[in-house]
Amino acid sequence: MSLSLKNKFTLATAALVLLVVAVISCLYVAKLTRQVIAQANDRSNFVLHQVFDLAQEALRESAARGATPASSNPADIHDYVQQTLSTNPGLSALIESDISFSASIYEITITDNSGSVLLSSDSSLVGKTLQARPNLSDLVQAPFAQQIRILNGPPRVYEVSLPFNVSSPFGIIHVALSSALLRDEILPGLRSAAWVALAAVILSTLFTAFVSQIALAPLSRISAQLDRISAGEFDLEPVTKAGELGQVSNKISRIGQQLRDVREIFSTLRENMNQIMSGLEDGLLLFNVEGRAVLVSPSAEKFLDLGSENLLGRKIEEIFPPNHPLSEALHLDRADVSAGGSVEQVEVQIPGENGTRRVGASVQPIQENGTRMGVLVTLRDLESMERIGSQLRVSERLAALGRVTAGVAHEVKNPLNSMRVWLEVLKGNLPPEAETQQAAKMLDSEIDRLDRVVKTFLEFSRPVELEYEEVDLPTLLDHVLASAKPSIDRAHVELQTEIPASFPSMELDRGLIEQAVLNLILNACQSMTGGGRLLISLRRVADTAEIRVGDTGPGITPENRAKIFQLFFTTRKGGTGLGLANTFRFVQLHNGSIEFDTEVGRGTTFRVELPLVRVTPVPATYRDYGQPFAKRA
Repeated sequence: MSLSLKNKFTLATAALVLLVVAVISCLYVAKLTRQVIAQANDRSNFVLHQVFDLAQEALRESAARGATPASSNPADIHDYVQQTLSTNPGLSALIESDISFSASIYEITITDNSGSVLLSSDSSLVGKTLQARPNLSDLVQAPFAQQIRILNGPPRVYEVSLPFNVSSPFGIIHVALSSALLRDEILPGLRSAAWVALAAVILSTLFTAFVSQIALAPLSRISAQLDRISAGEFDLEPVTKAGELGQVSNKISRIGQQLRDVREIFSTLRENMNQIMSGLEDGLLLFNVEGRAVLVSPSAEKFLDLGSENLLGRKIEEIFPPNHPLSEALHLDRADVSAGGSVEQVEVQIPGENGTRRVGASVQPIQENGTRMGVLVTLRDLESMERIGSQLRVSERLAALGRVTAGVAHEVKNPLNSMRVWLEVLKGNLPPEAETQQAAKMLDSEIDRLDRVVKTFLEFSRPVELEYEEVDLPTLLDHVLASAKPSIDRAHVELQTEIPASFPSMELDRGLIEQAVLNLILNACQSMTGGGRLLISLRRVADTAEIRVGDTGPGITPENRAKIFQLFFTTRKGGTGLGLANTFRFVQLHNGSIEFDTEVGRGTTFRVELPLVRVTPVPATYRDYGQPFAKRA
């Protein structure tokens, strides 16, 4: 769990105070322990000398009264001393008072030289042999750690002793102290010290929290300032002006202003880059020196079946696994991106749902000042380029044919008019014979047929002025299907539609698009002479509306696929060869595209793509050439 700076500061101060208190407490406990032991030693020695003096006094008083041992036998002397000491009321009173008023004295005992107890504060010991005990001086002189270990361990008895004489060394006076009693004497001081230490820690923690709250309050405002800057709200004034934190806030404000300027520049650059990238047909993937994708164009997803947003940040070996055709062809399976070289345009077959597709790919190293910064992978749809090239060639041929036919039509129109005038004059002057009149009628009919052909030429080559209006494509398609229903019924064709109920409105020339779709539907019905299935669908693909007209007819043979949009080309007996040529022309006038997929024996599907956003009409000089590109309005 992350702690705030205030909490860290408070905890650090509390820990420091606790450490100081712990050190001081240890020194205090050491001093207190040594002091209590030393005082117990002094008190024991004082009591020892009191008992010694009183014992000697009792023996002298007994001798003054004329009491003596029965003989010089040690047993008689032992009995004499024991009788004298035990019957002395002053000695018994002294021993009892010392035991009562001294908290640490455990026992006072007088023994002879053999250790036999003559007199003791513990009456159960009289007549028994006293066990040897360590000297209290050992505890007094022991190190502090050992003293603490002894006092907190099992109870132990220490003593101080002093020999006394009866005409000669006779016995020893023992004053015993218990480690448990010494510990009990020290505990009150330890408790008071512990309470003082605890109070010091608590008070210092509270004081530190209070001081840190006041001292670090500007940090909260500075943190809020940074949050606003990260959210795009660049502060112009510092949130505090006092002390070092005020200087920091002032610098953050200046950085915020610089970030605002940089963000505006970056936003403009990103918008321009997105516009450029969205208009590219080629897929671009830029990898840094670590092999991670830092820039991916939207068109790259059609080559990799992944969204461009899912490719950013991924490693190159994740996008192009070792078994991927592009990885093998472009040598992208190398772990170190900076180690590979450039790869010129190579053709790769990539498997997909609709079969394999031909892709042109290349790798170009990105360098700066001689240092390798990454690589740029370019993917190009060769089939689309070939289709675009084919459409451009068709457009050029149509434009050239349109110019030729326009010139021919103008040159033929005037002679035809003259021929018709003179034919009328000639018909008035011809004899009424049947053969002569029949020949005049034949000439008149042929002149009419030539005139219709010339009008067709002029109509196709004449520039078309588009009349834009807001169009609902589902409604338009329903209207076209209603117009084509008689032809669909006559051809015994099963109609299937996939038209959404709602679709974005578009600005189109309604008449031209209706005619273009109607031409495709009529061609499909005429191709299915024995019946079949006609599929009409509408869907949105990126920024375009895609209209599909599919049939289950015989399909288009390979030798005719490059000529189907040419003027006057037809494979149907009695056909004019104008339908698909006009459809191609009307779609291109809207800056759209028309393509087809066909399979001999299984049918043909035409795809018409129209931009959802209205495009500026192409000037007439370009429109005559079928120019498929224009600037957006």
